[in-house]
Amino acid sequence: MIAIFLFYLHVIFALYVFTKRWQDEGLGAAILILIFVGIIFSVGWTISYLISSLIFPPEGLGKFYNRDTISLTIVTIFEYFFYTAYFRGRGKKGKESLI
Repeated sequence: MIAIFLFYLHVIFALYVFTKRWQDEGLGAAILILIFVGIIFSVGWTISYLISSLIFPPEGLGKFYNRDTISLTIVTIFEYFFYTAYFRGRGKKGKESLI
């Protein structure tokens, strides 16, 4: 249940960034940012799973919070700080920030 919620957050964020970039810069830039978000998500989830597999047992911290969900939570927290810094930095070049 927690994992589905975190996946929905990622889908909503990807749709928001895609739509915002499409309105501001066009379809090509929107597709590129969607690919960028997908790569960051997949690589981040792989690395966070590697780290969480070293620390937590496969059953994790309970029935609904297993090792996969822990790694997805870690990547979501990392992505929050990364994307906040990345998209806030866009506003310093004369355009509005994306967030």
